[in-house]
Amino acid sequence: MEMKQRANKITMLTAYDYITSSLLDELGIDVILVGDSLGMVILGHETTLPVTMEEMLHHTKAVARAAKRSMVVGDMPFMSYQISVEEALYNAGRFLKEAGVQAIKLEGGEEICPVVFKMVKVGIPVMGHLGVTPQSVHQMGGYAVQGREEQAAKKMIADAKVLEEAGAFAIVLEKIPSELAKKITQTIRVPTIGIGAGPHCDGQVLVTQDLLGMFEKFIPQFVKQYAKLSNDIRSAISSYIKEVKAGEFPGEEHSF
Repeated sequence: MEMKQRANKITMLTAYDYITSSLLDELGIDVILVGDSLGMVILGHETTLPVTMEEMLHHTKAVARAAKRSMVVGDMPFMSYQISVEEALYNAGRFLKEAGVQAIKLEGGEEICPVVFKMVKVGIPVMGHLGVTPQSVHQMGGYAVQGREEQAAKKMIADAKVLEEAGAFAIVLEKIPSELAKKITQTIRVPTIGIGAGPHCDGQVLVTQDLLGMFEKFIPQFVKQYAKLSNDIRSAISSYIKEVKAGEFPGEEHSF
């Protein structure tokens, strides 16, 4: 909230393993999100829905071990917080107790506020998530931009307000019109973190593999590829295969 007040933009990226988390932490990323996007990026699922609590905890532990200064946020997977407040509290608590995160993230608006309120009351920091909420992909009928219509935009603004009132310390805004994101950012006191929500949010988040040009199955319009590592990886592995086949590797310098 202090960063928002100072207009100091917040940086957030995803990590699912120790090495990536180490690099992000070393380079000064403010927040590392262990997203349920690992279901698609790491585990090869078509959506985030199949990801389990055990899978999330497994990857989150590795990320948290590496993070010395960055805030680590664990993404609560589908059906880990929707069944009951009690089960939601138990699962959120596991992220803090077992995985070592400083906060959790969950999707939804007014309907999840009782859960958010209870979590915050017992000492679990909560980051909200509005707009395109991937766990509701079938209900939304895909990943289309949300909040274009006036009624939907008003609902999203209202949802942001009630999430703030329930105690959420920040809200991710995914794939919504830039002007709507600007209005929400100006309306609430807590920071907004945008992904496909334009330049007016208090911070930005991307999937690291998208940013690095490693995930080629689908490249969202809102992603900027700062590198194309998939090409470098192909070249390196092809060279390795060629040299091993030709007996060029290992050489004397690699032998004992």
